[in-house]
Amino acid sequence: MATMLFKGFAARSLTTRLTSSCYYGMRYSSTVSNDPDSHDDFKPANKLENSGTSLSNIVEQDVKDNPIMVYMKGVPDFPQCGFSALAVRVLKQYDVPISTRNILEDPELKNAVKAFSHWPTFPQIFIKGEFIGGSDIILNMHQTGELKEKLKDDVSKQ
Repeated sequence: MATMLFKGFAARSLTTRLTSSCYYGMRYSSTVSNDPDSHDDFKPANKLENSGTSLSNIVEQDVKDNPIMVYMKGVPDFPQCGFSALAVRVLKQYDVPISTRNILEDPELKNAVKAFSHWPTFPQIFIKGEFIGGSDIILNMHQTGELKEKLKDDVSKQ
């Protein structure tokens, strides 16, 4: 019995290391359990499944309706990767409203954004409906002054 228990803990520890990220000592998993014994109430649900709205339509609407739209890992106050944190930090320099979606919450959203932009990595930043790129592009644009020009209208509204 003790051996079985130990094997279970060892397997769980290995799984945890492989599927979770650590942020300030807290663990957050980015995977969903495939446990067949899990109740349906605890399984992920696609809220759009019966709504008649596709994820590609939502991405298109997000980009159209929000002057600065960022698809990122995590949220601006708690980014889940360094690249997303860098993008938010650069954009916050301009004191402009940033709209975001956390792509870790829905793998289908992540795929829909990739298909929309034809770009494989995150974060993905859209300004005034135009796909700009990721954190490296935003940082470069900030350093050259190009980002200030791009955001000029949005900065002056503040």
